[in-house]
Amino acid sequence: QVQLVESGGGLVQAEDSLRLSCAASGLSFSSYTMGWFRQAPGKEREFVAAINWSGSNTIYADSVKDRFTISRDNAKNTVYLQMNSLKPEDTAVYYCAAHRFTYRRARNYPEDFGSWGQGTQVTISS
Repeated sequence: QVQLVESGGGLVQAEDSLRLSCAASGLSFSSYTMGWFRQAPGKEREFVAAINWSGSNTIYADSVKDRFTISRDNAKNTVYLQMNSLKPEDTAVYYCAAHRFTYRRARNYPEDFGSWGQGTQVTISS
């Protein structure tokens, strides 16, 4: 059974940084595209970033590009989201997800992701 467990969320001030982690088990991690999504109160879930199986290719939402960095450590079965220059509008529950399709589909085809974590709350105060 696939398990994805996010951690690292919290309450920080604007312009601060946070690093989220997602530990995966029950899957051949190095074969999977991994993604990060977020959902703010009253809003739909939105794509944040994705990384291919090897970590050599990434893709970001325009709203986080140049501020967030996705990375992975296949030896540790973990994917990370480094978030810098945080803004109040980044406040959301952040979820990691996994699928076996090309990372290029992640932005427009979130339904490809069949496995999801439980989420971690990120709150940015102004």
